[in-house]
Amino acid sequence: MLDATEQERKDILDYMAGRAHDEVIELIQKVYSEKVGSISHDIWDVHTHCARWWVITNPTNLYSQEQFPNMDLALTFHVGLCLRIPRSERQSPSEMRAEPLLACWQALEEARETGTHAEEVQDFQAIGMRCREVLVTLMHVAQKLIETPETTSPPKMSDFRGWSEIIANTVLPGSTHSERRGLLKSTAESAWKFTNWLTHARNARFDDVGSALSTTELAVSMFTAALIRHIRNVPECCPSCGSSRLAPERGYNTAEPETIYERPVCQKCGWTGTPVVVIPSPIAPSDPPTPKGDCSFMNPPLRNWKRLEDGEP
Repeated sequence: MLDATEQERKDILDYMAGRAHDEVIELIQKVYSEKVGSISHDIWDVHTHCARWWVITNPTNLYSQEQFPNMDLALTFHVGLCLRIPRSERQSPSEMRAEPLLACWQALEEARETGTHAEEVQDFQAIGMRCREVLVTLMHVAQKLIETPETTSPPKMSDFRGWSEIIANTVLPGSTHSERRGLLKSTAESAWKFTNWLTHARNARFDDVGSALSTTELAVSMFTAALIRHIRNVPECCPSCGSSRLAPERGYNTAEPETIYERPVCQKCGWTGTPVVVIPSPIAPSDPPTPKGDCSFMNPPLRNWKRLEDGEP
C-alpha cells in the first residue's frame, strides 16, 4: 500500500459517492502509481459492501475487479481509454459558433484526421500541404468579411502574408490593440513558415506533423476570434457596467425564420447589443458517415458488464 494524503483520499471518496452512491465503502487504499508519458496514474483498491473496484486517476474512472481481476490489465485499458476519449469527444466544426469560418475548421479537422495515419516522410509533407491550404482558405474567407482600406492596394487573393497583415490591422486597429495585433501577425507568420517548410522537408519527422497542426490551429483560432468580434460588433467590455462577461446570444425573427441573428449579452447586468445576421459558411461541414452493421457503445464507468460463465452463450 502507498502513502496517500487526506485530500487524495477525500477525492476518491467523493468520486465513489458520485459513481457508486448506492454502495457502502468499507476499505480504500492506494496500491500503485505509474507514470505513462507525462501523466501519473494512481490506482486505488476500493472495497464496498457488495463489490471491489479499481479506481484509476487522471482522468478518474472505476473498473470492476470482477471484470478486471488483474490491476495491470485495468491500467492498460484505462490508458487506452484516455487516448481514445479525447478524440471522440472533440468538438466538431458543426458545433462551433464560428460562421462563416467553419470551412476553415472543417479543412483543419480533415488534416488532423489524415495526420493520425501519417507514417512516412511523404505523408508528413502532405500534412504540411493540407495545413497550408487551411491557412489560405482562412484568408479567402476573411477577405470577404472586412472592408479593405481605400488607400491599400489589395494583394493577390492567395497571398497569405499580405492578407494576414491587412486583416490584423483591420480587426485590431489602434494603439490599444498593438500587442494583440503583433501576436496575431507573428502567429500567422510562424504557422505559414513552418507549414511551407514541412511541405518540402525531406527530413520531416512525425512530431513535425503535430507541430504543424498545432500552430495552424492556433492561427485559425486567433483569427477566428478576432474576426468574429469584428463582424458581430462585440465591444471590449459592457458599455453599461464595464464587465468583461460578454456572451453570444442567438435568436430568430418571426418574419425571417430561416435567418439566424446573434448579439452580445452582458451576463452581469443584462445589457444587450445590436443583433447581427450570422453569415453562413461557404462550405457546410459534412456529417460523419452512419456506421453500418451492429455497433457497440461503451459508457464509462464500466459498471454494467457481466463476465459470462462457462457454457453461457
